[in-house]
Amino acid sequence: MADNVFDIELHDVETVEVDDSDDAIEIEEDAYDQNPNINEIVNSDGVETVQLTEQTVNPGQEKTGPQDFELRKVLGKGGYGKVFQVKKITGNDADTVFAMKVLRKASIVRNQKDTAHTKAERNILEEVKHPFIVDLKYAFQTGGKLYLILEYLSGGELFMHLEREGIFLEDTACFYLSEIILALEHLHGQGIIYRDLKPENILLDAQGHVKLTDFGLCKEHIKEGVLTHTFCGTIEYMAPEILTRHGHGKEVDWWSLGALMYDMLTGAPPFTAENRKKTIEKILKGKLNLPPYLTADARDLVRKLLKRQVTARLGAAPDDANAVKAHQFFRHINWDDVLSRKLDPPFKPCLTSDDDVSQFDTKFTKQTPVDSPDESTLSESANMIFQGFTYIAPSVLEDIYKPSIMKARSPRKVGTPFRHHFGAASTSSRMFSLDPHVSGFQTPHHFGNGAGVPSGATHTHSHSTHIFYSVGNNTNNIRVGFHHQPVPQQTQQPEEAMDVSNSTGGTSLV
Repeated sequence: MADNVFDIELHDVETVEVDDSDDAIEIEEDAYDQNPNINEIVNSDGVETVQLTEQTVNPGQEKTGPQDFELRKVLGKGGYGKVFQVKKITGNDADTVFAMKVLRKASIVRNQKDTAHTKAERNILEEVKHPFIVDLKYAFQTGGKLYLILEYLSGGELFMHLEREGIFLEDTACFYLSEIILALEHLHGQGIIYRDLKPENILLDAQGHVKLTDFGLCKEHIKEGVLTHTFCGTIEYMAPEILTRHGHGKEVDWWSLGALMYDMLTGAPPFTAENRKKTIEKILKGKLNLPPYLTADARDLVRKLLKRQVTARLGAAPDDANAVKAHQFFRHINWDDVLSRKLDPPFKPCLTSDDDVSQFDTKFTKQTPVDSPDESTLSESANMIFQGFTYIAPSVLEDIYKPSIMKARSPRKVGTPFRHHFGAASTSSRMFSLDPHVSGFQTPHHFGNGAGVPSGATHTHSHSTHIFYSVGNNTNNIRVGFHHQPVPQQTQQPEEAMDVSNSTGGTSLV
């Protein structure tokens, strides 16, 4: 990955964080001159084969820009800009629906850490391609703005579906966890720690499959046995070793997976309190309470993922994801089928079209989409920060290079070569939500053991603090996401206390 590419990830809430790289797609200035056949016109029966021209790549334009997209709906907005649903109106992918984030450069460059997060996420999204990780298509910029084009995920946020259901059946949780595990396994294999796994960062596509999003808190280039000390994440899902600042590795993602699983099956994260300090104290020293309706396998998996002693935690190096995948809770899972997306999702979004926005908050979708004029421009030195920001996905390039057949005309001048990179922006502040009164999902048959849940169980999330299709304003040097308000706990049987970290220094971090 190029050294100077960028990725966007911005948070509007307190999500905590402090603190690259993929081969960029480049077309050199003289690439066409080096290939004498690039402009070759093949006349047969009055037609010509045009391999690459200004018109076939971007008709009437030298490169992809805002003018190539039609604004359709507002999906969210925040301190840094807006997020739109857009439709491409030029090129081979014309009529394709995307999500477009529009970010103001001047807001980003004020905070060095925001710039760093932009770079980290931008690089990761270019480098990482996986069925369960959001796909990045384009990025481009103007004098004062950054434009980020991502696949449009019309299924909405897992958080909202969890709120609707209250809690998930074990087979439903098993489906989502299995796809998330493969996404984490892929990231870890690339030397990346995710560090912000939570329901808000998991979107669903139109078929109901998982897409992991929001890579601004990731740590890249982590080798086996190497620890990092960044204090980041969302409090309720943060591993104890992050809170104590003793250094952490990939194992923090398996703790977060355990917290997420607990959330799915009980309606709230395992450790919550009325404020951050007490929540941190519970994470470091509290007892784990597991409701009696959980199966033995589910209880065992949660316990093993939520081990405070890192070396005892399921998924600890060197086994990583293999140890988690081998647990009895996933005994009915064929992992090759999961990767191939052959399993039927437990919830399939009820959508009427490719541009359906029924899963997003009408507070935004009813607004008139307007991209404000690009009035501010940065100095030349400030703009150097965004050098190499532009991006075009390899899949898009493949479409560009497909020969186009059209009526014979005189040879066309080859357009100015361009180099594109692209990334994603997000915020830890909820910018939109699902209308709980809208019927958005149908429930097909479940797979697995169909473990039961108590009657009348309700999900106890009171609000969300993060959403992928939203752009927020982060003015802090660190991000601490306090995800939930105090929630009523169901009557649960106390478990034996887990391994307790010797340090209680986490409470001083708030």
